Amino acid sequence: MVTGSDKPVAAYRPCVGVMLINPRGGVFVGNRRDTAGNAWQMPQGGIDPGERPLEAARRELWEETGVRRARILAESRDWHRYDFPPGLAGRLWDGRFRGQIQKWVVMAFDGTDREINLTAHEPEFDRWRWVAFDALPTLAVPFKRATYRALVSEFGHLAGGFEHADSR
Repeated sequence: MVTGSDKPVAAYRPCVGVMLINPRGGVFVGNRRDTAGNAWQMPQGGIDPGERPLEAARRELWEETGVRRARILAESRDWHRYDFPPGLAGRLWDGRFRGQIQKWVVMAFDGTDREINLTAHEPEFDRWRWVAFDALPTLAVPFKRATYRALVSEFGHLAGGFEHADSR
């Protein structure tokens, strides 16, 4: 975790991550299509120049899941960062980044599962599912597990779900 700053640290790609929660408390994860085997993760992606983290979170959520009906519940206190494994760092983004630094946004999914569309933009996931909060760290690739553990700790109070916006 990085504390005391709203600015990303150099050499880390500035990103956002989205923890999308359904009314039953399940968290959306997608399996990366560019990785052999199981590589489950929550939606995430880069912050474009001039874009604010919350704007980037909405954009990334739509690009990776097709979801538009979601409302913001919380934002991480700190930026979370991780380093890429040695063999991966040099291949991604021409080796410009040693890892990623992320602001995480928790969103309540107010749609239906039928609205999830992994091909809304350039597909990153080949399948998806809802999982329990406590399963997130074990599903993540090893270099993201510490971040996912921190997120489960910070946002665990949301694990019980929420009232669907359409039911109010």
